Amino acid sequence: MAEQRKAEPAFQVAVVGSGPGGYVAAIRAAQLGLRTAIVEAAELGGICLNWGCIPTKALLRSADIYRTLKQADSFGLKTGEVGADLKAIVARSRQVAGQLSGGVGHLLKKNGVTVIRGRAQLDGPGRLAVRGEKGTESLAAEHIILATGARARTFPGLEADGEHIWTYRHALKAETLPKSLLVVGSGAIGIEFASFFHTLGSQTTVVEVLDRILPQEDAEISALMAKSLKRDGMTLHTGTTVEKLEVRDGGVVATLARDGKQHQVTAERVLLAVGISPNSANLGLEGSKVKLDRGHVVTGPFGVTGEPGVYAIGDLTAPPWLAHKASHEGVLAAEHIAGVKGLEPLDPLRIPGCTYAHPQVASVGLSEDKAKAQGHAVKVGRFPFIGNGKAVALGEAEGLIKTIFDADTGELLGAHMIGAEVTELIQGYAIAMGLETTEAELIHTVFPHPTLSEMMHESVLDAEGRALHF
Repeated sequence: MAEQRKAEPAFQVAVVGSGPGGYVAAIRAAQLGLRTAIVEAAELGGICLNWGCIPTKALLRSADIYRTLKQADSFGLKTGEVGADLKAIVARSRQVAGQLSGGVGHLLKKNGVTVIRGRAQLDGPGRLAVRGEKGTESLAAEHIILATGARARTFPGLEADGEHIWTYRHALKAETLPKSLLVVGSGAIGIEFASFFHTLGSQTTVVEVLDRILPQEDAEISALMAKSLKRDGMTLHTGTTVEKLEVRDGGVVATLARDGKQHQVTAERVLLAVGISPNSANLGLEGSKVKLDRGHVVTGPFGVTGEPGVYAIGDLTAPPWLAHKASHEGVLAAEHIAGVKGLEPLDPLRIPGCTYAHPQVASVGLSEDKAKAQGHAVKVGRFPFIGNGKAVALGEAEGLIKTIFDADTGELLGAHMIGAEVTELIQGYAIAMGLETTEAELIHTVFPHPTLSEMMHESVLDAEGRALHF
């Protein structure tokens, strides 16, 4: 009698969600020789590529060019009258997102990943139930990676209607430029949209419940950002809550409260940018061993959950909620499944964060206050953009590079920047932290001239009282 073998699952890895965490996890799993499927109900590339990171950067690029054209005279150039066509700007943004979404599809096909359209949820050990246009099908996989991301957070009484009160999705498809805009929330998303619309001509007000804007950043950098935005004519209300939003006479009346006192602000449009809510509902987690913390899936190293064979990555899990963090987690999960040796768990402190407003903000590691709170004796270095030849030549002399070192060991604890192209510069410090580079080693590193990166060297030198150009 022939031996009967148990049929192998159709896939060794099934990924739920095709955002920057999900599609990267699927590609890496396929590269490692694992039979891989990815399940997606909407556009390939997820929120980040289609409705977040990429289209907002396209919008902000248009705003940057518009700002530069308006300052053309200062560069000795004549441009005539400059105007902005919001519909054309939005159309370009959507085209960029569509192009890259198609690119994700090409990459998945190139790597042999099977794309399944529909919504998936756990359906017992090693199984997913996928609801698509043709009904529900059962998908078997040895390992499942949940990468369903998150959505815009709302509060009772502060819901978006898509016309007068927006989320980021509505703002990305704006058909007309509002004369006035109230942005609720001053994290990266709120400040980026505030910067975009204000540059194009909307009178912009930002409301933040905490005591400063960009509250996740170093306090000194937050203060410099606030100073810059106010100088450009933006209104900031910190330590302030939005009690009520009322649509009235084609606009929105917002009731704000601070220190027990209320006042009202009227704006043509309101943008809600008050954080995210994880997409953990309707995933079939009930009855599984997957644990949640305020809706986010609790994971161990490499995305492992409490349910055998089930992993979770990206915005569905713990902060920071950043696309590049999700991608790295996706790679680690795939490699852990494949049994790759020598993997190192992801250290959240070594993940850079960026805000692509004007001016840009970027950081990695501990802020000065957090470093001190953790008991470090610190040495702090600073270098202003005004002392850098390349920055002055670019007409971008506003900004600061700040570095924080352990005074005893020379360890780089954190780096914080505000100014032109700092979202590109920050990776240098991220690499340094990953290699456990010391202050002394950074001092002896040669930086090319003339570049903005020279300020990174000068900031390190300043921590030792050795800055050469300021």
